[in-house]
Amino acid sequence: MSWNAWIRQAHRWLSILFTATVVANFAAMAFGTPPAWITYSPLPPLFLMLATGLYMFALPYMGGRRA
Repeated sequence: MSWNAWIRQAHRWLSILFTATVVANFAAMAFGTPPAWITYSPLPPLFLMLATGLYMFALPYMGGRRA
């Protein structure tokens, strides 16, 4: 698997993880004030998605002209 394919696959899995943590956060809020680790759990996948997303966004601009 090439580097670009690995980045895309990681971005997809991170988006699933991010969605699950946001859903868990809202579910925990239904029962009162959630602990801090649940409140901040969406942030690490979000920052990793930012990095992979910016990389994928910049790919067309970093490459040379194709025939």
